[in-house]
Amino acid sequence: MSLNWDKIRIFHAVAEAKSLTGASDILNLSQSALSRQITSLEQQLGVTLFHRHARGLTLTEQGDILYIKTKDIYRNLDAIQTQIQDSHNNAAGSLKITAPRFLGGSWLMRHVNAFQDAHPDLRLNFILTNRLLDLSARDADIALRFFEPDQPSLIKRKLAEFQFYLCASKDYLDTHGIPCTPKDLTKHRLIGYPNETNYPHQHTDWIFNLAAIDKYTYDKALLINSMWGIAELVNTHTGIACLPEFIINDYPHIQIIMTDYAPPPSDLFFVYPEQRRNSKRIAVFRDFILDVVRSDN
Repeated sequence: MSLNWDKIRIFHAVAEAKSLTGASDILNLSQSALSRQITSLEQQLGVTLFHRHARGLTLTEQGDILYIKTKDIYRNLDAIQTQIQDSHNNAAGSLKITAPRFLGGSWLMRHVNAFQDAHPDLRLNFILTNRLLDLSARDADIALRFFEPDQPSLIKRKLAEFQFYLCASKDYLDTHGIPCTPKDLTKHRLIGYPNETNYPHQHTDWIFNLAAIDKYTYDKALLINSMWGIAELVNTHTGIACLPEFIINDYPHIQIIMTDYAPPPSDLFFVYPEQRRNSKRIAVFRDFILDVVRSDN
C-alpha cells in the first residue's frame, strides 16, 4: 500500500493548523475537499487520525504517530533544499539567525543595515531568545552564543569578548553611596535574573555570587528576566546590576563601579551545523560579523 503524497501533504497541513479552516487558508483548498482527502486517508490506513469536535480537531494516537513522521519528512525536504542552495556560489536566499535578546536587540541590530546593503539578495530572519535552539533540527541556521557548544555536530568560532561591569545610576550612588567591596553590596538593592529563566550569558549571577548572598532570601534583591528591563531599572535609580559595556554606554546617567570586581569577559561564539560547512550564505554573514568585531576593537 503506497500513500498518496497529496493526502499526506493535506494531513500535515491540517495537523499543523489544528483545524480545517486554518489548513484551507494555507493550501487554498475548500474545507470540504480537505475533509474528503482526510477521510480517504483514514480509510486507506484503517485508523482514525483526528478527533472531531466543535472547537476544531485534535490528533488521535495514530494521528500523532503519522504527524511525527510527516514532520521528519518536511524537515528532510528542507535540509535537501538547503544543501542545494548552499551549493550555489552566490549568497542568496534566507538566513535564520538566533541570538540572546540583549545582544540581538542592540549590538547586532546596529549592523544589519550595512549587511543588507552589501548583500541585498540575502533575507535575514532573527530569532532573539535566550533559549539554545537546536541547529541540527533546523531551528536556525546560525547561532550567536555566549555559551561554548560541545556538540561534535556543530562548528564554533570565537568571535569576541564582551565585558560586563557592575553599575548604577549617578543619582542612586549620590543617594545610597558608592560600594567599594563585595561586602558593601549587601547594603544595596541588587538586580538580576530569576533562576526559572534561560540565562543569557556565563556570568548572569555574578553580582549575587560576588556579594555571597542568596538572591531568593535577600530582601533587597529584584529579579527580572530581561537585560533591557535591568538596564531601565538601573537607569531609574532602582539599584545595582551587572550589565554589558555596550548597553551601559547607551545610558549617559549609568556609572560603572567596582572595576576591580568586574567578571571575566564573556566569550561570544559563532555557531552553525557541520553539515552547513560549505554554505556561502553562512560564510558571508560570518565574515561580516568578524569585520564588525575587528572594527569595534
